[in-house]
Amino acid sequence: MVNDNPDKHRFELTVDGALAGFSAYRLREGGIVFTHTEIDPNFEGKGLGSRLARAVLDESRDRGLRVYAQCPFIAGFIDKHPEYQDLLATS
Repeated sequence: MVNDNPDKHRFELTVDGALAGFSAYRLREGGIVFTHTEIDPNFEGKGLGSRLARAVLDESRDRGLRVYAQCPFIAGFIDKHPEYQDLLATS
């Protein structure tokens, strides 16, 4: 399950109640800057990074936010999934 934790400025991915990973962000007017994504080593290799990326990008779309992909993982995910390219901010 992926939930926004605005107090920590990150989306958190939990598995069976345990924090499995997160994607940190900063909000800016009309946009969201993804700065870092991390999956706990105990949960690696299970496709959770992709699940997290898809969830945060879908949420960004739902909120009408442009995406600034400073995080290499999010940027790479968008490169591999053209259905999210329209979210990228141009400046």
